[in-house]
Amino acid sequence: MSDSAQKLAQLSARVAELESERELTLRLAQTDSLTGLVNRGAFTAALCERLEAARRASGRVALFVVDLDRFKHLNDTLGHHAGDLFLAEIGERLRCDAGPSELVARLGGDEFAVICTLADRDAAEPAHRAQRLLDLLTQPHSIYGRMVSPGASVGVAIYPDDAPDAGDLQRFADMALYRVKTQGGRRWSAFDAELRAENLRRRTLEAELRRAIPAGEIEPWFQPVVDARDGRITGVEVLARWRHPEQGLLLPGAFVPIAEELGLIGRIDEAVFEAGCARAAPWVAAGLIESVAFNVSPRDLLDPAFSRKLIGRLAKTDLPATALTVEITETFLLQDLALSRRHIERLSAKGVKIALDDFGTGYSNLRALMHLPIQTVKLDRSLICDVAKDGRVAKLVSSMLHAARALGVCIVAEGVEEETQAIFLRHAGCERMQGYFFARPMPAADMETQLRASHEQAPRVFEAQPSRRRARA
Repeated sequence: MSDSAQKLAQLSARVAELESERELTLRLAQTDSLTGLVNRGAFTAALCERLEAARRASGRVALFVVDLDRFKHLNDTLGHHAGDLFLAEIGERLRCDAGPSELVARLGGDEFAVICTLADRDAAEPAHRAQRLLDLLTQPHSIYGRMVSPGASVGVAIYPDDAPDAGDLQRFADMALYRVKTQGGRRWSAFDAELRAENLRRRTLEAELRRAIPAGEIEPWFQPVVDARDGRITGVEVLARWRHPEQGLLLPGAFVPIAEELGLIGRIDEAVFEAGCARAAPWVAAGLIESVAFNVSPRDLLDPAFSRKLIGRLAKTDLPATALTVEITETFLLQDLALSRRHIERLSAKGVKIALDDFGTGYSNLRALMHLPIQTVKLDRSLICDVAKDGRVAKLVSSMLHAARALGVCIVAEGVEEETQAIFLRHAGCERMQGYFFARPMPAADMETQLRASHEQAPRVFEAQPSRRRARA
């Protein structure tokens, strides 16, 4: 072989080698490493291709989104390695069961998807396939000698019957899946007229919410915090309300989840913070209240620049840093303890007080109190509702109050709705209370009236401590 022919052969071999490496790299980039199934990125591209082919052929495509029901429990009890083994088993079951017109993908975590090109206009075909998926995934499997069967939930949407494109098809299948999960799981649901109406309502609300923030429709409301000894108002918590031009006043549950999904919660928090500080600063200056509390969303707290941004916004207002209390939840502490420490220490250095919200609902609260500069804890309302009726709850709350006092923190009880609760908490050593028994959240003008009345009126005297018989009832 001549030198030129030999070089050509070597070059051809190298090209083939590079092409093989490229194909392998591409295949790995499109494959879930645990199950060997198509991953989310490749799934999205494949779904778009399937829909385009169906459009040209006037065909139909069904999308099945699958979520395992009790996978977290399996992970918690048997460990993450056992969870990985089970996910691999689920992936193998789905792969072996898939027909020639189907594509199976793992979207992440314990969520899978199946794309199925429907053979005809038979309306029952998607239902039969969804039920087969449920039957397949509820079959028990042995892990470490233990039989497990978490079960599954399935959401179904069909192109073009339900959605005109891949984005809506995925969203509608997810909506059907979410409905199943909220109803207990272990069944399937198709996107239907009810969900279509919910989707339209949600889309409308999303557009209105984007307009409402710059229009100033999201406004601060205030709920008083009172001194447990005499009922005087010592502070306020600032809460968001949406004064919708057509629907009237909307509570946070109607718009905060959507705002979080759209990434708008930070803008809402900022607007409510600035307006709340502006309204509350004169009350602090006049000696009507000592503190102004804001509840900050976990998503904002996970921003490494959150504390610097908050300090910057506070500097633009007339509210002293020493009058500001930032309420954080245990969820945030657990998500990133190092980041939470940096935020808390940075805010504390400026004089801002930190309150741990939902105290008593998790296992790491006392650890947080011992190792972080937290000045206030807020007892969760789930503990307060039975504190004067159930002796076990009463003992638990008394122990928590004792522990918090030993650590030198102020204690605020949330959700106080009955006088018996207020009496018990006062005698158990709780320092501050808030709830409907004292006042519901109110707009700024009403809050100012309440503050001036509280400042001028005689101290409120609670009744004697409830009898032991009632406390144990």
